[in-house]
Amino acid sequence: MSLLDALFLLVIGTLAGFINVLSAGGSMLTLPLLMFLGLPPQVANGTNRVSITLQSVAATLSFLKAGARYFALSLRLSVPAVIGSLVGAWLALQVSDVLFEWVLLVVMAGSAVMMLLPQPRLDTRPLTVERLSPVVYLAMFGIGVYGGFIQVGVGILFILVLYRMLKIDLSQVNAFKVVIILVYTLPALGVFLYYDQVRWGYGLVLAAGSMLGAWLAVKANVSSRGALWVKWLTIVVIAAIIIRLLIG
Repeated sequence: MSLLDALFLLVIGTLAGFINVLSAGGSMLTLPLLMFLGLPPQVANGTNRVSITLQSVAATLSFLKAGARYFALSLRLSVPAVIGSLVGAWLALQVSDVLFEWVLLVVMAGSAVMMLLPQPRLDTRPLTVERLSPVVYLAMFGIGVYGGFIQVGVGILFILVLYRMLKIDLSQVNAFKVVIILVYTLPALGVFLYYDQVRWGYGLVLAAGSMLGAWLAVKANVSSRGALWVKWLTIVVIAAIIIRLLIG
């Protein structure tokens, strides 16, 4: 990894971390960047998990420090997600690089469209154990499979299940999401490590940028109008990346 590569990783990692706090879609920037820097698609997919893991650790600790009370329920929901992530990570390593790139293109385009759709206002209520039906566990397994396979845009799936299906407040959704992602990413990262699909240097530099971007976003305290501007900036960058992937 050259000094210029490290600079790109820090800059895009910082942007991705900033975007993840104020909007969503950080992995839609970081995964293609790792590929543009010369990592094979599967290696980039595995290496991206280093940044996801460390960012999730920081976010989980922040929620716990702030007094989040949903840790036990998050761990319960993580069980089927972990099983799914192992399946997803294994499946990701079975597909060809060309097929994976096409999957990435479709996922990025679909996620960009979903980001533009307004969220409906729902009457929310806290999550309890009694509300965890088999359908919810099955949905968590599906999220785990998807997250283990590619991770890009997984936050949208959490909103669909936790906010729209279970009608949990969005602030609570974020608390559940970061814990579940942390728990299921660890075994998925283990699968990629076992098959030597992780480059720690790239992953750690990217993680440093992501955590810096998240910290800056919290300090900036951007208004809702500013957050909307960030979302549109994300869409523009994603469109440019899709065009670059198609040309490549």
